[in-house]
Amino acid sequence: MAAERTTITLGGKGSSFSSSSVYKIASGVATVRIDSSAIERFSTKPLPLIKRASFGIPQGLTTEETRASLAVLLNKLLLSNSGSVRSVLPVKILEILNSKDETFELGEEVVEVTEGENVVLEKSCASLVGVCSVIDHKSTALSQIVDSVAALSCEAAKGDVSSFNSLDSGDGFGYKDAISVAGDLKVLLNGSKAVGKVEVEEVSKIPRIHGKFREVVRGVHSDARVELNSGVKGGKTGSGNSAVGEALGTTLLGLSMSVKSLGECSFLRGKLCAESIGDESVRKVVLEKSCVEYEKLKSGYKSALVEEDQCRFAHKFNECLGIVWRIVGLEAAAAFFVLSGGDKEESKSDKKKKKNAVLGKGTSVVIQFIKERLVSDGVDQVEQILSLYNPESHGFDYLLAKVKEIVESNENRRLPKLPKGTRDFAKEQMIVREKAFSIIQNVFKKHGATALDTPVFELRETLMGKYGEDSKLIYDIADQGGELCSLRYDLTVPFARYVAMNGIASFKRYQIAKVYRRDNPSKGRYREFYQCDFDIAGLSEPMGPDFEVVKILTELLDKLEIGDYVVKLNHRKLLDGMLEICGVPAEKFRTICSSIDKLDKQTFEQVKKEMVEEKGLSPEIADRIGGFVKEKGAPMELLTKLRQEGSEFLANTSSKEALDELSIMFEALERSKCSHRIVFDLSLARGLDYYTGVIFEAVCIGAEVGSIAAGGRYDNLIGMFGSKQVPAVGMSLGIERVFNIMEEQQKQAVRATETQVLVSVMEDNKLGEAAELASMLWEADINAEYLVTKRQTKHFDRAKSSGIPWMVVVGKNELSGGVVTLKKVVEGSKEEVKDVPRDSFVAELLKRL
Repeated sequence: MAAERTTITLGGKGSSFSSSSVYKIASGVATVRIDSSAIERFSTKPLPLIKRASFGIPQGLTTEETRASLAVLLNKLLLSNSGSVRSVLPVKILEILNSKDETFELGEEVVEVTEGENVVLEKSCASLVGVCSVIDHKSTALSQIVDSVAALSCEAAKGDVSSFNSLDSGDGFGYKDAISVAGDLKVLLNGSKAVGKVEVEEVSKIPRIHGKFREVVRGVHSDARVELNSGVKGGKTGSGNSAVGEALGTTLLGLSMSVKSLGECSFLRGKLCAESIGDESVRKVVLEKSCVEYEKLKSGYKSALVEEDQCRFAHKFNECLGIVWRIVGLEAAAAFFVLSGGDKEESKSDKKKKKNAVLGKGTSVVIQFIKERLVSDGVDQVEQILSLYNPESHGFDYLLAKVKEIVESNENRRLPKLPKGTRDFAKEQMIVREKAFSIIQNVFKKHGATALDTPVFELRETLMGKYGEDSKLIYDIADQGGELCSLRYDLTVPFARYVAMNGIASFKRYQIAKVYRRDNPSKGRYREFYQCDFDIAGLSEPMGPDFEVVKILTELLDKLEIGDYVVKLNHRKLLDGMLEICGVPAEKFRTICSSIDKLDKQTFEQVKKEMVEEKGLSPEIADRIGGFVKEKGAPMELLTKLRQEGSEFLANTSSKEALDELSIMFEALERSKCSHRIVFDLSLARGLDYYTGVIFEAVCIGAEVGSIAAGGRYDNLIGMFGSKQVPAVGMSLGIERVFNIMEEQQKQAVRATETQVLVSVMEDNKLGEAAELASMLWEADINAEYLVTKRQTKHFDRAKSSGIPWMVVVGKNELSGGVVTLKKVVEGSKEEVKDVPRDSFVAELLKRL
């Protein structure tokens, strides 16, 4: 049954034409239509006409090449100046392309064209570009399939593939395409027991020959794409013809040389495999066909090289490419017959060995794929396999898809890769992280907090509806046992759920744990990262918890020594009052707050556009908001300004309540000597839905990593999970961004370990000595390591690379005298204490440490 024809549309705005589309039109599997927008551009004015004897397509091209030429010609007409093209010529070409006559002749029918159309017919190089597009499509497909055939030959010839591992030197200067080919071959041959026995030159050459082929195919593909989508400029007839022809001809010449090498190598591998086919009639057919095709390739290549006309050269090269496809198909057939059990008579032991041989995980799938599509036995199978490896056959697309699936899905040969937005932390980084976590924990504990841990995932219903527009960033987990779960987005909502579940009325807690966001990773922005949270839940002195949380934040940032920073602070009720004063409908408060929250990254004009065009505010209301959100300054100064007589904020219940609360808080911050870190900023909105009062955000000045900490009051969140409301306020430190700042500022010289002493036993086979001395140090709570080897340089290198300040040296003399030598190895120090008795060396070290 014939495959259903697809439709390709030309001339649409912003559309691009590809070699694949040209090939589909050329091979008759796709019909063509002209986009309505292109039809509208055709000239409706009467234009002077020129009579032409033909479309300018050379004689001698195949039907496929002629159709490709016409497809390119039609697209060039649509790309050219619309004022000089009528619909008559494009429609005529369209009718020819959509005709079901597969052996049509253009003949010498006279064609009447406009001057503009004549320029396109003369200068577009449509035939050369068309044939080049067909070559591009077939070459690209061949580059995707030929490695899998070579992998079959490696096993059929029992070839040694160890050389594939030595191509990548690891210094970045290797031949990347050859390395890539070797990698794909290793995927296909993964687990194979049939390779690695015989040195075969045609096997060892595969990566470089196939790699070069990949490289030049990319060049042809790039040039074809440019020419397919370039219009035809005016000027003297023929002036652009030679330039396009020479450029494409040069590119095709390089590809033709690579194709010849590829075909020759494939023939030699196929011949080698064919000689091992057990069925004599099959062996004879495969060998004869292979030799015939190879001779055709050699003569066809010679014939192509002498052609001076670029289009004739492309036509003959296209024929050579078809021959190489058949040679590759015959190689696949030869390897298949050997690997599927049809090899020559062997001894019983060889047969047993062969029976136990295991094919690669990829090649075994290819062999099975071919087996399932063979419908007869013996010699007939050769043509069936050739048909399967024919890019024009319906079965080829399935084969190509299967090979892609094998290579792309099996990542065993590639270095493992981290998911986007995640990181590993080496030992040097971990020492900094542990120190920072220790500082943070100590600050939290100083303020009376206790530790809490919650699950890394929650029921999805627990998390949804708490984060406003950011809810789209929540990571969902596949349904397990009827429960829909998601990875936690922050630590605040799980804390609120815990308080409500356990009926807690008052709780001061901290938690340091990982959270997950399905965000676009960028500098300082990750999908998995730690948060350090501090929260106070329960009734208390008005604004007392709010003040303490902000105070704790300033203490943390001071002790972490990340440089200068500010804490931007606002009040959600003040924002609501401001929006009410400006005339924003109450139902839009939260979505407009989400827009205002972007002012730290976008200009007000961009934010205004979002509020007006996407969220339906009038420009006048948006401008009023703009006047308010520009206000920022020292806490008490701006507060005084907002509370002055006649202020609109005092007339609004919500904003007046906020200003009264901020007055209490700002006084407390001033008297605790941290108000100089605070900026009262009316543009701060914090887009999360659960905030109800004070909101704040810390930013490191001069560091481009966004906010490094944030928080606020959330009096209604806990009540969402329980029967009673429990007021709460909290903050979260984005520790990952803090670490980024530390690394950029190179604040700390980091040691990989905290080892204080290296016990250096400079004699072999003396583990007992090292164990005794090291244990004495460990019992005294001294961080120590040991090393046992006669090579003195190893001891000093170990101490230097790890930054260990002291060594306990035990050589031959120390062993015989029952003493040790203490040596300080810090740079610039020559301190050394010799002949220290073993029973007192720990005390001596403690004095110096």
